[in-house]
Amino acid sequence: MIDEFAKDNLHGRLRRDREALLWKLDGLSEYDVRRPLTATGTSLLGLVKHVATVEARYFGEVFDRPSPEPLCRWQDSDGSDLWANEDESRDQIVEFYRRTWEHSDATIDALPLDAPGHVPWWSEPRPNTNLFAVLTHVLAETVRHTGQADILRESIDGRTGLRAEHEQRIDEEARAAHRAKIEQAARSAASIGARNS
Repeated sequence: MIDEFAKDNLHGRLRRDREALLWKLDGLSEYDVRRPLTATGTSLLGLVKHVATVEARYFGEVFDRPSPEPLCRWQDSDGSDLWANEDESRDQIVEFYRRTWEHSDATIDALPLDAPGHVPWWSEPRPNTNLFAVLTHVLAETVRHTGQADILRESIDGRTGLRAEHEQRIDEEARAAHRAKIEQAARSAASIGARNS
């Protein structure tokens, strides 16, 4: 009973955060979803592609249920899952992610939480694991990258949040005043710290 509750809860949260990650692309130009927004080149569409690849590997290879999507061997990964090249459309990457969901969901639905899995890219002594650990790991990975996407999206047009229906209209004046208050607190703390050193 508790296993089914745990599995349903984790799986539900994974579904929620998948949708949130895709929502971060809504309404943006091709350039804005692809452009590097950090020093390391992180982009919104790159995050979607990466999370799709991660999920395809974990709910595929790990449980001997290979993804129907073409993936290079994990040993041959060259980082190309972290960005979208000019030949890959937004729709192709989003559809890859959605097809990955179908395959992952089928794996999650078919197996009990204690189903054994083997993650060859995890170092000893941890490569032997189970569905519970993998589901938790993939959920954490998805949440982490969705949080990154939230910050990246905010840097483009100020939009934040988990779902469109909870989004509130941006009050630029209130936002600027709040930011100024935080900036002043940071400067004051730095000044106090410098005096106390």
